Amino acid sequence: MFIKLYAIALPVFFAIDMTWLGLIAKNLYSKQIGFLLKPDVNWLAAIIFYLIFIAGLVVFVIAPAVEQGSWSYALLYGALFGLVCYATYDLTNLAVAKDWPLFITIVDLAWGATLAASVSTIAYFIASKIGL
Repeated sequence: MFIKLYAIALPVFFAIDMTWLGLIAKNLYSKQIGFLLKPDVNWLAAIIFYLIFIAGLVVFVIAPAVEQGSWSYALLYGALFGLVCYATYDLTNLAVAKDWPLFITIVDLAWGATLAASVSTIAYFIASKIGL
């Protein structure tokens, strides 16, 4: 079941996150932390993070939600998972990186929770619809 749920969550995740990064928050990060950003993205590192993050969502949130038949589990635990994962990055940066903005930390924590909750809930409903 992991592979099927992963195959559902992957495109949902990318559609939502690319909308955030490409449209909604397009200029936010460059304005706030542009002085810290490399001119070229390390796509391999980014892809590895995304693949691991989605695997965590499937194992710790989506599969248990499907097994329990609970969309609210997907929503609540998805939000918690996203908050914890994004907090690891952002709060560490806030603790050790020079001039890391508190505003970005707050936005990212909210985004991580929203993204993971959304992906988990949508994946749950798709999985339920197709009978997983």
